[in-house]
Amino acid sequence: MKSYVWHPNTQMTEWDSFDKITKAKGMWLIDSKGNKMIDAVASMWCNVWGHSNPQLVKAITNQSKKLQHSSMFNITNEPAEKLADNLVKISHGMHKVFFSDNGSSAMEISIKMALQYWKNIGEKRTEIATLENGYHGDTFGAMAVGYVPEFFGKFKKQLFKTIQFPVPNKYRLPKEYTFSDYQNECLEKIEKKFSKNKNIAAFVMESGAQVAGGVIIYPKEFQKKISQLCKKYDVLLVLDEIATGFGRLGSMTQHEEQKSTPDIVAYGKMLTGGYLTMAATLANKKVYDSFSGEFNDWKHLFHGHTYTGNPLAASVANENIKMYHKNKLIKKIQKTSKIFEKYYKEISEIDIVGDIRHKGMLMGIELVTDKKKKIPIHPKKSINKIFYEEGKKNGIYLRTLGNIVMLVPPLAISEKELDLLLKCTIKTILSARSQVI
Repeated sequence: MKSYVWHPNTQMTEWDSFDKITKAKGMWLIDSKGNKMIDAVASMWCNVWGHSNPQLVKAITNQSKKLQHSSMFNITNEPAEKLADNLVKISHGMHKVFFSDNGSSAMEISIKMALQYWKNIGEKRTEIATLENGYHGDTFGAMAVGYVPEFFGKFKKQLFKTIQFPVPNKYRLPKEYTFSDYQNECLEKIEKKFSKNKNIAAFVMESGAQVAGGVIIYPKEFQKKISQLCKKYDVLLVLDEIATGFGRLGSMTQHEEQKSTPDIVAYGKMLTGGYLTMAATLANKKVYDSFSGEFNDWKHLFHGHTYTGNPLAASVANENIKMYHKNKLIKKIQKTSKIFEKYYKEISEIDIVGDIRHKGMLMGIELVTDKKKKIPIHPKKSINKIFYEEGKKNGIYLRTLGNIVMLVPPLAISEKELDLLLKCTIKTILSARSQVI
């Protein structure tokens, strides 16, 4: 049967057809031919409890019998109200919640909130500061504040300009720098710009780590020090926890672990356990209060989505958060994630592995053609296709980002299943080796 589906981030001419996933159970995806694969990317980093979890399915089913969708324009619904309350309780310093449909939208809202805040209080601040190689989504505002050249280069002229600062990457340091020295250099550049440029409205960064930009884990206190600089120079701190919050890096909220209270923070992906699409942007009281006034002051937030606060998605999100607490998931993640460490040595000894970066339930394995020169692999055929095909042979669903093999399993994966996943990953890298160098 001919397919009319256009797949994301895919050179369609490379594929004659796509395997059709017909069902899934726990950590496993099952295709139409009965082949099973461990979901090593948590269905694009969002799955928490594995597939077909009865509690989450029940939450959706029960809500679907009462209210499937209702607008948030002038009216509300109980699941959305309850979810907002749940999110404020787990988000230190936050005051109000604005719902949207996906991570890119949540970040667009964050940017609009930050820029309109300054207009609302009568100050002209229009510039956004960010970290180089960050990623915040594929819509135009999100692309502008999270510019990854390989992804967005073709749209560069259409994006608004941002002030970008380097991020410490221990594996790829400038010559003659120690890691500590380069961290200080990065922070000094930020402070120097903040002290001279009074037009900076906000500093936007992923919280805890850059994920799509190459799995760059921030050094200890780097984010905290940026937060301190934002407070010192009265710049709004906007944190993106869409991929890094809700346990992915080993804590419920990264901003609390990093001791960096934001003015605005965005959640997505794991918010509903990976079962329905939903995201949220939270603001503190200072930001929220700036939007208050008479109607004709035109200070209210000019943004809205058809499916904002969707009761089905909100219901499953509430059940998801309840399960986090009931099952003590964060403690489980902290224990299970140590399985990754057992395989550092074996993975690093593979001749095409240049670096391993890991925190919580996230691992990036950087592949190179030369360990000393750190030259990234760059085969003629897409690395992603090679690793999908080889991974499938080894019973694992992998997706790469450039020369980075990413492991982003469902958060509730067992130690035994994670052990198997890592063994399958090693087999896949070895079997793919001849095709990528």
